[in-house]
Amino acid sequence: MSSQVRGAHTDIQVPDFDSYRRSSTKDPAGRARDSAAGRQTFSYLLAGAGSVGAAYGAKSVVSHFVSSLSASADVLALAKIEIKLSDIPEGKNITFKWRNKPLFVRHRTPDEIQQEKGVSLASLRDPQHDDERVKEDRWLILVGVCTHLGCVPIANAGDFGGYYCPCHGSHYDASGRIRKGPAPLNLEIPEYIFQTEDLLVVG
Repeated sequence: MSSQVRGAHTDIQVPDFDSYRRSSTKDPAGRARDSAAGRQTFSYLLAGAGSVGAAYGAKSVVSHFVSSLSASADVLALAKIEIKLSDIPEGKNITFKWRNKPLFVRHRTPDEIQQEKGVSLASLRDPQHDDERVKEDRWLILVGVCTHLGCVPIANAGDFGGYYCPCHGSHYDASGRIRKGPAPLNLEIPEYIFQTEDLLVVG
């Protein structure tokens, strides 16, 4: 029966790691709690610095993401449009481009104004008095998009002398109100102001 002999390995030299250790832990007889405050302070500083770096990196990522969602310069340039009203003759409708949509500006005649103010609300699918749709009687400002499926209506056309949508036959009056056809709502009125008597600002 063979016997086993265990070697003590006393001839192996253990490297000295003292130069890699903090001075507070080099004393083998020292107690851990004596150096705990210093070690905790170092850990807190390291964690704080890491948190600040992570927060700054997150802020940078979010800022770049949000800026990528903002409107481009050419879109912002079209956010507002100025229109010189004296260029639009009475009885005419001029179409402008605003936010990639057609914008109708109509210079209404006294006969058109009188006719639209006299329309009974009971006869309207989307009841609105003419006074609710204009700020000045002679100027009608509309988004030129049919409320049915988004086609562009034709001005000064249709059974009511206002607008006619050639796609599915919706008829609007000279106040932009739906009078006949499949469209459910009146033509949209955008935000606008009369900056001067001759200058209209839409947007």
